This record gives sequence, C-alpha cells and structure tokens, in this order.
Amino acid sequence: DAPCIVYIDEIDAVGHRRTEGEGENTLNQLLVEMDGFNKSTSVVVLASTNRVDILDTALLRPGRFDRHMWLGLCHLWKRPAIFEVHLKKLKLAKRARAYSTRLAGLTPGFSGADIVNVVNEAAIVAARSGLSAVDIGCFERAADRVIGGLESGKVITPEERRVVAFHEAGHAVAGWFLEHAHPLVKVTIIPRSSGALGYSQYLPRESALRTRAQLLDVLATTLAGRASEQVNLGAVSTGASNDLAQVTRQAYDMVTVHGMGEEVGQVAFDPGHGAGGRGHYSDHTAHLIDVEVKRVVDEAYQRALDTVTEYNDRVGALAELLLRSETATHDDLVAVLGARPFASHRAYEDFLTAALGAADDDDDDDDDGDGDTDARGVSPAYRWGALAWAPTCPSRARARAPARPTEPEEAGSEAGQG
Repeated sequence: DAPCIVYIDEIDAVGHRRTEGEGENTLNQLLVEMDGFNKSTSVVVLASTNRVDILDTALLRPGRFDRHMWLGLCHLWKRPAIFEVHLKKLKLAKRARAYSTRLAGLTPGFSGADIVNVVNEAAIVAARSGLSAVDIGCFERAADRVIGGLESGKVITPEERRVVAFHEAGHAVAGWFLEHAHPLVKVTIIPRSSGALGYSQYLPRESALRTRAQLLDVLATTLAGRASEQVNLGAVSTGASNDLAQVTRQAYDMVTVHGMGEEVGQVAFDPGHGAGGRGHYSDHTAHLIDVEVKRVVDEAYQRALDTVTEYNDRVGALAELLLRSETATHDDLVAVLGARPFASHRAYEDFLTAALGAADDDDDDDDDGDGDTDARGVSPAYRWGALAWAPTCPSRARARAPARPTEPEEAGSEAGQG
C-alpha cells in the first residue's frame, strides 16, 4: 500500500543481463512492475548489489534505477564515530574516545558489520578472561580474530617457527625502508585458524593513482619474506606461495592492464573476453607478456634482496623479538627499526603513530563505562584503504587484500528510483 519503500537486496540475482531462460521472464516482469510506478503513486524502489557490472542495462535506464550511489568501505576519519556508537553498549575500562581512534587505525578496510563484529568479539574476550570491563587488549585480540581467525594452537617445530619469524621480519623491514611501501602496524607469528602461520598488517593509503616505482615497492615488500629466508637461512620454503601468487597477479595487471611493460608497450588487454578465455592478442604477444611479467617480478625480488641485505641486522633483531614475544606492535617496530626515513611521508607516519597510541595516551578514565563522548574529528587528508597482509602458510586465506590497489575489494552500489 502506498506510500511505501520497496527495497530489493542483491538485485543482481534477478537483474543480471538477459539471455535465454526463465530468469529473463523474471526480469521482464520486474521491469513491467517498475514501469507502473510514477511520481504520484508514492512508491520508492531501492535496490543494492555488489555486482553493478552484470546488471541488465534496462534496469539502469532513466525512469527505473536512474540514481546510482556508490557505498564504499568506511574511511579512517569515519570509523571512530562508528566505533563510538557501538562502544556505548559495553562497559569500558576507559572512555570510548580513548579507544575509538586507535581501533580505527587497527581496522582499515572494515565495513560497518566488521566493526560490530570486532566490538562483539572484544566483549566475549573480556568475559572469558574474567574482566570487569573491556580494555584495549580485548579489542586488539578481537581485531586479530576478525582479520586472521582464531588462534589455532597449532604446534610447529622450533625450526618452522624460526623460518616464520625471519619471513615476517623480512616483510616488515622491507615495508619499513622502502619509500612507497604501505605503513606497517603489526607483525605476528601466532598461527591462526585460517591456516596462516603468521602475518604482517599494513595500512595502505587510499590512492587513485600509482606509479611503476610505487607498485614495484609493494611487490618487493611482498617478496621480502622469501628474500629473508634466502639471505638468513640459505633456503626458501613453501610458505611464500601466497606471496608469489599475489605478486604474479599484480605483475600481470601492471603489464596487461596498466601498460607498464617495456616490450608489450602502452596497451591494455581484457583477459576474459578472447578466444578460449584468453585476451585479444596473439600467441607471440602472450609470450611477450609472460616474459615481461617475469622481468617485473625478478626486478622486484632483486630489490627485496638488496633491501634485506642492507638492513639484515634489523631483520635479525626483529626476528629474535618475534621468537621471544610472538607479536611486534607498532611501538616495538619503532624501537627496533627506528623512524621511517622518509620526510615526504612524515605527516602520515606521525598521524599513524598518534592513532595507534591513542588508547595509551588517554588517561581520563570513564568510571561509569558508558562511553558517552563526542566523535573525534580526523582530517580527511588521511585516507586509508583496504588491509593488505601476507600470510606465511601453504593454505591460502587472503584477508582483504585487493588484487588491484586502486580498487576497493568490498563495496556496494545502491540504486534508487523515486
């Protein structure tokens, strides 16, 4: 009955491009019903999808779903306010504002549902630990669970543990001393239920444009774990297989999508629409692409080797820290590695340090634990993107690591008619 709002979730299930079959009849009937509405009927139709690219064009014509809104993931300056809304439900050891900014820094690429999950997990951790209030340690453990899964309790040999420690230390040191690498937040060698034996957590900037040098630094950071194994242990393990898959995929994008190959040149291919699922290019071009991709990966790996070799004393120190305590926080990384030596990124690094240290610096306890506070504003100049992490494990469960840095992995598109 009018007036009303009709909301269709996952409209791509019935609104995908028409072919032959019963599904076409469903879409046709939906279009007929929508055409029956006009401004005087007081009926508003909304729909949402994560796959706007597969929707039938008839759905998106004027008079139907003609107003489109892209809803991405929560940005850094929005997450503190979202956290504070949900923190009000908990009894906290400090005021909500003492945690919200730090938690925003620990949860890049998180959706609103992910944030709710972190808050609920933190309450469970506090209850199981017998605490009377939820503290920052509970939230950090909750974030780790959402990112990497539960601690598996898997028993690994001392030799394997040492391999994992040097692998993750290699990632961390390369990420610290390569100028265009993503800022590093934390490194751990605690096995997770996802199958990862350890991971490094980064906070990438959200950037619409990336140069070849920037992408090579990201590739080198991903390969630095394997480089560290080669330099420090004299052999490489199977733990880098996910790193290799990620680097190969990104290198193919550089050559075939972004035109960054010397031999292939300034061209872009769509690999999914050629004969046999291959792009619109010849066998000779396919060979050139493969050669170019190998050249890019080899260049990035040599850069990783050079970086690990130059700072190998820091790699060893961080690996020993991980073997002792299993986890290195951002403060630990600063203590072992020193400040990142790039003045052009200093403002961003200072903001990262401030965000991650927010809970430690705020000594104003909220005795009633109700978390009442105004939202803390954060400058929109600092835009953080999706979380990238490098698991060290043959079993692959990559968490929020976008194949292309310029495209958010999880985002929705909402279309409306009114």
